[in-house]
Amino acid sequence: MGRNRAALYGLACAFVALATPAAAFTAIDPLTRQPLYSADEALKAQAAPTQRQVVSFDGRYAPGTIVVSTSERRLYYVLGNGQAIQYGVGVGRPGFTWAGSHSITMKREWPDWRPPAAMLKRRPDLPRYMAGGPDNPLGARAMYIGSTIYRIHGSNEPETIGEAVSSGCIRMTNEDVVDLYNRARVGARVIVQR
Repeated sequence: MGRNRAALYGLACAFVALATPAAAFTAIDPLTRQPLYSADEALKAQAAPTQRQVVSFDGRYAPGTIVVSTSERRLYYVLGNGQAIQYGVGVGRPGFTWAGSHSITMKREWPDWRPPAAMLKRRPDLPRYMAGGPDNPLGARAMYIGSTIYRIHGSNEPETIGEAVSSGCIRMTNEDVVDLYNRARVGARVIVQR
C-alpha cells in the first residue's frame, strides 16, 4: 500500500459528501482496470471489535435519539421501554473532543470526501477530493450532525473502534454504520456526551 494511500486510512472526518449508490460501486484496480471487490464485499470483510447488542438504557430520551458517550466509546440508539442498541465507536483524539446536542441534518451512502481547510492546513499532503468507496475514510455511510463539522460515519480501520483517534467525528465499523443509517432518520436528535 502506498504511503499516501495508507495515510488516508487514518483520517477521521469529512465535511462535504455526495451520494454514491452502493449497488453501482465496484472498486477498480488503477493499473489493470479489473474489478477488485464490490462494496458489499468491503462491508463483509470487517469484523466488529465491539459487538452490537440491545442493552438496558436508563435515559429520558425519545425513541430514535442517538446518544454518544465519548468516555465509554459507545453510541446508543434509543429504542424506548428502557432499551437501546449499543454500538462501539471511535471518537475524537485529545484536542478534538466535543459535546453537544444537535440533529442529523443529512445522510449519504458511500459519500465522497473533501477535507476541510483546517485539516488540509495540518495535513497538506491530503487529496482535495476523494470519491466514495471502500478506500474512502468516510466508509459506507455518513450522517451529518447539525451545523457542526462532525459526522457519524463508517471507517476503513475497524481496529480503531473503541479508540480516541479521530478529528472529532464518530467512527463506526461499516457494518454498524449501515445498521444505524437504516434506523436513524434525518431530524433525529444526536447527543454527544464526554
